Amino acid sequence: MEVLKEYINYEETIKGSRFLSELFPCTTQAEARELVKSQKAKYADATHVVHAFVIGPGAEVMGMSDDGEPSGTAGRPSLDVLRGRNCTNTVLTITRWFGGTLLGTGGLVKAYGNGAKGVLAAADEAGLFEELVAKKAFTFSTDYALYKLIKITLEQFHIYNLTEDFGTEITLTGEIREDEHELFISKLLDISNGKIIVK
Repeated sequence: MEVLKEYINYEETIKGSRFLSELFPCTTQAEARELVKSQKAKYADATHVVHAFVIGPGAEVMGMSDDGEPSGTAGRPSLDVLRGRNCTNTVLTITRWFGGTLLGTGGLVKAYGNGAKGVLAAADEAGLFEELVAKKAFTFSTDYALYKLIKITLEQFHIYNLTEDFGTEITLTGEIREDEHELFISKLLDISNGKIIVK
């Protein structure tokens, strides 16, 4: 199972109708619903803002909406493509500005399905999916003398979203794979002679 790291979009025009497909990382159903709401507000001039989402460690929470398109022509094909990608914690919205030509039910299924495939392909091409792993947040402070050694130690682990704050001491904050957390703490204790306290 993989998760999306950051936002990406993909756009195409079919028979005058503009379709904007957007993917967002998201971890809760409430967050997904808020996101969809803000998309509808953002694109108040659009004809439809269709959405589909998969959330949870096993992609067990799903949702979708045709947003006024004929039943089963928009949300369902979008969700099917999303589920077929074996990803989770991802929200897909496809915004349509009607161009004057009716696409018919078959044309709509194809258009929304292709929009979903297009944005997922763009995300894959940009390397925006990563394996879903349990992570633990950490923060600790160190003196400048140990900084270089700590940087070398960090390279031995899977660290995510690392930030460094340089004050009287250096405070490092980030996330680490849960299965590496214990070893990480003991390495930091070793190199600092027990001085570093990881929170």
